[in-house]
Amino acid sequence: MGFVGSGNMGEALISGLVMSNAASPENIICSDINQETLDEIHEKYGIRTTTSNIEVVQLSDIIIYAVKPQILGKVFKETSDTLDRSKLIISIAAGVPLAAIAAGLQKELRLIRVMPNICAFVKESATAIAAGDYVEEGDVELAKAIFDSVGISVFIRENTLMDAFTGLSGSGPAYIFMIVDAMADAGVKMGLSRKNALLLSTQTVLGAAKLLMESKEHPGQLKDRVTSPGGTAIAGIHTLEAGGLRTTIINAVESATNRSMELGRAMIEEFEKKNGK
Repeated sequence: MGFVGSGNMGEALISGLVMSNAASPENIICSDINQETLDEIHEKYGIRTTTSNIEVVQLSDIIIYAVKPQILGKVFKETSDTLDRSKLIISIAAGVPLAAIAAGLQKELRLIRVMPNICAFVKESATAIAAGDYVEEGDVELAKAIFDSVGISVFIRENTLMDAFTGLSGSGPAYIFMIVDAMADAGVKMGLSRKNALLLSTQTVLGAAKLLMESKEHPGQLKDRVTSPGGTAIAGIHTLEAGGLRTTIINAVESATNRSMELGRAMIEEFEKKNGK
């Protein structure tokens, strides 16, 4: 398995795969332009590293392109000659649709687009998987097995829904981090120490998420179980509603989704322009 790019998400996946024993370190190779980064990754996980993207592609049966969307086209162009139907190609670049990749490569390849999130670092990623036209039997299951090692993955048949997933779960951890930070600030305002306020805020979000997952109850039902007549929770909820919390979060997901669509359209246009269309 090869990783082209070893940034935050690339390392998160490597960490999850190695720590969960889903892949052996000797069977993983990654590339990066920064030798210091490669040295750190090798020391942490014991995998093979190189500064050559082409070497990664040549040596791998499964290639995960873990580079920023803005340079994905350049990296694909660099490695295109070494790509063929014998290799499963997975892109985790946010906002880049399969149509853009296909337009840039101009080849019939086994392409899969995957959108994990940063929680792969702690094996709690929410991940979506979409398949290209030329995937073979078992390719999606293989991709799902890889990303289930770092969380939970879902297969989305309609590729256009990947933008919505990006807006919700791909970008979602950033929203939660802001909420936790705000709750911690509130705790400090009310007299708690910064350390305790942040710890309590983080555990509250973790506990609430775990209760949702394990109880299978609707969040509205669980909310009602917390709110007693004339109590503290309903007073807080009233303030959240007055501040437009629901609308703000819905708008945030919509904005991120629309931005993902914009990036996708821009990528398609850029790749088609480079190929003379």
